[in-house]
Amino acid sequence: MKKTVLITGATDGIGLLAARMLARKGHRVLAHGRSDA
Repeated sequence: MKKTVLITGATDGIGLLAARMLARKGHRVLAHGRSDA
């Protein structure tokens, strides 16, 4: 089941890693950060 996920702090570190992993698994990822990631 695909889910929509909002991740804050997705510019780098754990937030970026989580966004990439969830996107790879087919989830819709909305990523927010201080700069373009």
